[in-house]
Amino acid sequence: MSAGRIVLVDDEADMRLSTAQGLDLEGFEVDDMADAQSALERVGFGFDGIVVTDIRMPGMDGMTLMSRIHEIDADIPVILVTGHGDIQLAVRAMRQGAYDFVEKPFDGQQLAEIAARAMEYRRIVLENRVLRAAAGQADDLETRLVGRSNVIIDLRRRLRTIGPTEADVLIVGETGTGKEIVARALHDLSPRARRPFVAIDCAALPAALIESELFGHEAGAFPGALRPRYGKFEHARGGTILLDEIGSMPWDVQGKLLRVVQDRVISPLGSNEDRVLDVRFLATSRQPLEDEVAAGRFRADLLYRLNVVTLTVPPLSARREDIQLLFIKLVQEAAARHRRAAVAIPPQLLAEIVERAWPGNVRELRNAADRHALGIALQPAEDRGPDQMRLAHRVAGFERDVIVATLAAQGGRLKPVYEQLGLSRKSLYEKMQKYRIDKSLYSDAGDEADP
Repeated sequence: MSAGRIVLVDDEADMRLSTAQGLDLEGFEVDDMADAQSALERVGFGFDGIVVTDIRMPGMDGMTLMSRIHEIDADIPVILVTGHGDIQLAVRAMRQGAYDFVEKPFDGQQLAEIAARAMEYRRIVLENRVLRAAAGQADDLETRLVGRSNVIIDLRRRLRTIGPTEADVLIVGETGTGKEIVARALHDLSPRARRPFVAIDCAALPAALIESELFGHEAGAFPGALRPRYGKFEHARGGTILLDEIGSMPWDVQGKLLRVVQDRVISPLGSNEDRVLDVRFLATSRQPLEDEVAAGRFRADLLYRLNVVTLTVPPLSARREDIQLLFIKLVQEAAARHRRAAVAIPPQLLAEIVERAWPGNVRELRNAADRHALGIALQPAEDRGPDQMRLAHRVAGFERDVIVATLAAQGGRLKPVYEQLGLSRKSLYEKMQKYRIDKSLYSDAGDEADP
C-alpha cells in the first residue's frame, strides 16, 4: 500500500533522481519533474498528496510555486528544500505557509519522516472536508464557488453532473467571474483529476510560434528547431486542456484545432505521422461565440464541436445576494494571506458593497477585500444610473442591505440583530418578510432560540 503521493520538483536531475528513489523506497508514490509549471498542472483543489520542491530553480522558483499552489488549495503541504543554508529564507518560507523546510545535503530518512507527517495532515484535512459535506456543510465545490443564490446553486449542480463525464465543455462568462475556477473544478471532479491540467492562454500565444507551442515539432521542422519538442497538447496527455479565451485564436489555427478536437490526433510540425491524443477539452470565452461566428471571426464547425455542454458563469450583478458572503470569505482569505489578524467588517461597509456595480466581478471584489484586509479604504463608488436615484428605491434598498449586513455579521442570530438596529422582534420579522430575507443563508452556528 502506498504511503502517499508526492510531487517532487527539482531542476537538478541527479538530485531529483536520488531523492525520488529514496522516497520510493519508503513507500511513497513519487511524481518527479524538473520545473514548477509541470507541478502546477498536477496539483488541484482535491489533490490527495504533498509537494516537495527545491527553492532555487530557473523560471518559477519554489517560493512562487508554493504561493501558486496555496492559491489553489491553502491546505496542501509544501516542503521546501534549499542548498544554500539561508536561515532568513527558511524563516520567511515558514511564515508564508511552508509545511517544513530542509537543507541540502539532507538525510533521506529525515525527509521521509517529514513527508509522512505532512501526508497525515493532508489526509486529515481531506477527511474533515468529506465529513463536513456529509453533515450538510460546505463541500469543496461550495468552498470554491461561494454563494446561496439560485444561479450559483444551479451552476454547482451542473458541475457535479458534468464533471465526472468526458464531455467537452464551453464556459462562458464576463471577465473576472471565475471561469478558470469552474474549469479546474470540472477537471478535479473527473477521472482525469490525477493527470495534468494544462491551461493555454490563446490570446497570449506568439503568432509566429503558435502551432509549435500547441502541436510540438520535430528536429529541423523550421530554422532553430534543433531537437524534437512536445507541444502543450501532448504534454497534457491523459489530462485536461483548457483553451482560455478561445475566441482570440487565429482563424487558420482554428481549422487545425477542429481536427484535433474531432479526431483526437495531432501532427507535430515536420512530421507526417499522427499521434493519438487522450485529453478532455475545456474552453472559455468572455462573450457568446455565436456572436463571433456571425461576425466571421470564429469557425461555426469548431464551436459545434466544443460546446457539447455550455456552462454560463453568472456575473455578480446576477447574484447580488451572494456579494456579502463572498466579500466576508475573501477578506478572511486576504487577512490570512497577508499575515494579518482577523479583520472586522462594519455592517455599513457590507451594505455599501452590495450597491456597487462590480464590473470586474469576483476579481474586482477580491481586490477590494485585499485592500480592506490591509487597512486601505475602498475607492469611491461610481454612480449606478438614474434608475437608482429615486428616493423610495434607495431607502428601501438601504434598509434591506443594513438588515442583511447585520444578519451576516451576527451569524444569522436574530436577537442581537433587532437589539442592534433598535427594532422590536415583530418589526424585524415583518421587514425580513417584506424584503424576502432568508436568515438561514447567514447562519454559521445555528440561531438562538427566540424568547
